[in-house]
Amino acid sequence: MQVGVVVRYRRAVTYGVHALLAALEASGDESQVLLGRTPEETAELIEGCGADRVLVLWSFYSPDAEAMAQELATVRSLTTRPGVLHIAGGVHATAEPQHVIDSGWDLAGIGEGESTIVSLVAALRSERDLATVPGLALRDTDGVAVRTPAAPQLPLDAFPSFPDVRGNYGPIEITRGCRYTCRFCQTPFMFGGQFRHRSVASVVSHVAKMTAHGLRDVRFITPTSLSYGSPGPGADLGKVEELLSAVKDALPAGGRVFFGSFPSEVRPEHVSPAAMRMLKRYVANDNIIIGAQSGSDRILKASGRGHGAEPVRDAVRIALEHGFRPNVDFIFGMPGENTEDQEASLRLAADLAELGARIHTHTFMPLPGTPWRDAEPAFIPLETMRELDRLAQRGDAYGHWRKQAEHAVRLAETAKAYPRRTPRRRTGL
Repeated sequence: MQVGVVVRYRRAVTYGVHALLAALEASGDESQVLLGRTPEETAELIEGCGADRVLVLWSFYSPDAEAMAQELATVRSLTTRPGVLHIAGGVHATAEPQHVIDSGWDLAGIGEGESTIVSLVAALRSERDLATVPGLALRDTDGVAVRTPAAPQLPLDAFPSFPDVRGNYGPIEITRGCRYTCRFCQTPFMFGGQFRHRSVASVVSHVAKMTAHGLRDVRFITPTSLSYGSPGPGADLGKVEELLSAVKDALPAGGRVFFGSFPSEVRPEHVSPAAMRMLKRYVANDNIIIGAQSGSDRILKASGRGHGAEPVRDAVRIALEHGFRPNVDFIFGMPGENTEDQEASLRLAADLAELGARIHTHTFMPLPGTPWRDAEPAFIPLETMRELDRLAQRGDAYGHWRKQAEHAVRLAETAKAYPRRTPRRRTGL
């Protein structure tokens, strides 16, 4: 049976989608893959696909779940052909499969999707029971999302970061999982509480494929850049330099390496003079992203960050001294935060801005799959909002904290409607 794959292709989730397409390509699968950049185009591609079965891939973050459900309804209203399965994957589907199923998707992908997508396409082609595919949630006869066995967490070298034949290049994922289990972050609870690093040889092979197609800039995906190669909390600068040196050598003249800037960041306690001197030898970026999250030691401890406020101040000074402009993340409204905590964050943010940093402002969102999924966001008073606006008006701060505050309300409503429960699993497989 022929299987076609249609992707609802969105800029916000291209990295994850590229990993899935890379896994299909690496497996030797030759299914037709089509990218729909709007709901209407997605529907057209479904209708026009010549395969017997069509698998439609959706991926989104929790704040986008409501909007994506509306898009799914639009796509379904515009399509009539039989044999179509819509599957949602990513952090929201992993944490809230029942919500995904109730929102209209046929399947939810649970956890890392590479081995699941390969097995799912193969099962559709051979007309096998989808309950044999690991890493899924299926709708049971009573409407309950029932999970199949978990998909394996494989070494990063098992799959490429992006497909080569299709040419969907992007940042290279060098680390997956995170040992810093911050209570507000979905990453360690989806990908595991330990680091899995891609080998230098694998990274260099990715660079070779990119440069063969004329690309000259290399960026990386990692939860914490200077943790590369390290199994624990300390930075292993030798491993980081081995990586950067090999990548630099693999690039042609004029090639550039971006490290510690978007789409990754650096933990403040890893910012040292030695680390900054080493980065200066290899990277092209003139800025780094530093995760502070709060200026209150009490809130930092409660959130499980693993550092206090003073290392943030030190990190900004060191980065500036070595020619990097820091972009420093702050989250306001974290659970248990009081007026004194917010004042401490505002003071630290103002001090860092005075030194020359830019402040990236966020509002706490009770994200599914995290320990703080059901936590009540702290109230953010008008004066705190005004101070954040003043920082932004001076050019010292940026961010979408107001929009995130709206998302937080909807996420809290969803959490109340879908209380935590023990997942039902398929048996007898």
